[in-house]
Amino acid sequence: MAKKIARRRSITAILPAVPAGTAPGTIITPPDAPGPVIRVMAFGPDAATEGRLESPDRIREFLEKWPVTWVNVDGLGDPAVIARMGEIFRLHRLSLADVTNIHQRAKVERYDDYVYVVAQMVELRDDVLGQEQISLFLGKNYVLTFQETYGDCFDPLRDRIRKGVGRVRSAGPDYLAYSILDASIDNYFPLLEQYGEQLEDLQDDVLLRPDRETIGRIHSVKRDLLALRRAMWPHREALNSLFRDPTPLVTEETRIYFRNLYDHAVQILEFLETHRELSSDLVDIYLSMSSKRMGEVMKILTVISTIFMPLTFLAGLYGMNFNTERSPFNMPELNWYFGYPAVLGAMAAVTAALLIVFRRKGWL
Repeated sequence: MAKKIARRRSITAILPAVPAGTAPGTIITPPDAPGPVIRVMAFGPDAATEGRLESPDRIREFLEKWPVTWVNVDGLGDPAVIARMGEIFRLHRLSLADVTNIHQRAKVERYDDYVYVVAQMVELRDDVLGQEQISLFLGKNYVLTFQETYGDCFDPLRDRIRKGVGRVRSAGPDYLAYSILDASIDNYFPLLEQYGEQLEDLQDDVLLRPDRETIGRIHSVKRDLLALRRAMWPHREALNSLFRDPTPLVTEETRIYFRNLYDHAVQILEFLETHRELSSDLVDIYLSMSSKRMGEVMKILTVISTIFMPLTFLAGLYGMNFNTERSPFNMPELNWYFGYPAVLGAMAAVTAALLIVFRRKGWL
């Protein structure tokens, strides 16, 4: 995905969309949203044109001249521009309010003259998972898209339009809408591949080097996978609606492509479930390895304690300072010429004997 000049919000962020009691249809832009940049691509089977517009009022020229017009707005920082777009394309106020409410689930809403689709684009940058909402309006001869920030994953689609590659220029706006959604959905696959590689590396770390950093990375991946599932799950229902519920704005031929897109969403969810199960298994393996490691440490400490028990007894016994002058039974070894080396030798012999026994028992 192209670089963003504005900071993306976290995919796990859950914030109130609008203040409580706000009138329905009120356009409230995010406080940190960049100013809108309007780009238009208009094309037909034989030609195509594109450009950046300073004002939305010029859009009508393209709508009247070209068979298909794609208007893309990057940035939601100006509610006046969004409201003007609604006037030009005759969009319902509730739809426009959903455009600026960037915490929408993926969904499809049908109106008399257009179909409104909400989708979520995701990317992983610097090990931080982020999402961006894209709002798509499909009309009789146009596709209107709103994005939160600058840059997207649609550059390959734009190149196909410029070069006339594929059937996008010869098809209608419904196929263009499919192509946009297809690009945003397919962008999940390389992301899942990255998480798959991370899980493979984590599996090796868990088995060889289980530490706090490893479990922290596992929980981070697990949290991101849960967030991806929460973002992707509504797409399945929305794409299924585009495929199964007929509308005059989507031809029968294009509906087949939406069915293929629905299959992609199902595959992504299956991959997500597989990765989530693997991440949960890694947590269990980490706990097992930690318990095993703790058991090994406790075994070594127990062996050391067992070895020092007879040594402590000998040291305590010969440290009681009996008086051999009062009685020959008061530890006569205290007067031996080699008493000290004898005791050390006895301690060494006991230690060696215990180590041999532990070794034969398989405890070492």
